[in-house]
Amino acid sequence: MKLNLVAMGEGPPVVLLHGLLGAAQNFGAIQKAIAATGRRVLALDLRNHGRSPHAPGMAYETMAADVAETLAAEGAWPAAVIGHSMGGKVAMALALARPEGVERLLVADIAPVTYPTPLFTRYVAAMQAIPLQDGLARRDADAALAPAVPEAPLRAFLLQNLVFAASPPRWRIGLAEIAAGMGEIGGWPPIAGRYDGPVLVLSGDASSYVKPEHHGPIRALFPAACFATMAAGHWLHAENPQAFLAAAQEFLGEG
Repeated sequence: MKLNLVAMGEGPPVVLLHGLLGAAQNFGAIQKAIAATGRRVLALDLRNHGRSPHAPGMAYETMAADVAETLAAEGAWPAAVIGHSMGGKVAMALALARPEGVERLLVADIAPVTYPTPLFTRYVAAMQAIPLQDGLARRDADAALAPAVPEAPLRAFLLQNLVFAASPPRWRIGLAEIAAGMGEIGGWPPIAGRYDGPVLVLSGDASSYVKPEHHGPIRALFPAACFATMAAGHWLHAENPQAFLAAAQEFLGEG
């Protein structure tokens, strides 16, 4: 599948892969800042997200193949790859399956392990339960989400996927496909091989997604992996964009 993307700048390619229920636009300021350093930065909408096509299957091997196809079509192969959360797992799967296409890899707050997904499963169910009828206002959709999603910023993040201008309003994303694929999204497939290139695993100091016991499984697949933390929770680039950008630029500028 060829994915929708937003491209900025000229120079060596850098690829940005968003997390679950996100989109390329979530990296807007980060993308612009990296592009200003003389790089061609491509932010991709992963399948069933943003403006990319919808299709069954959210396996990481499949999503990595989508990314490889898109980058090859864009002449952005090999590239440095930065992925957050679900996008970090896609980036790791890509590096393992197609190491020749990944110049270096930054994985933001995720490990190649299985995670339970009760919160995101609840979010998706709440999104599916919103009555999509003419006249639906953003405040009504926000109120419908509130019992399952008490945090207002998170509700705003989720509702960026709802096209209110349509008649009736519709989800831009493949919500049914995402709901069906939650087991794959939370899991991690048995991908053979390893990636020997430079890897930075960047975690939020207030996040529990990357634990000390995950370092071994990470290094088994990525022997050159280095670990760093920054002041943030799970949503590194949104919560502390300056620190995330500084870490990314330092890593991209190495050797």
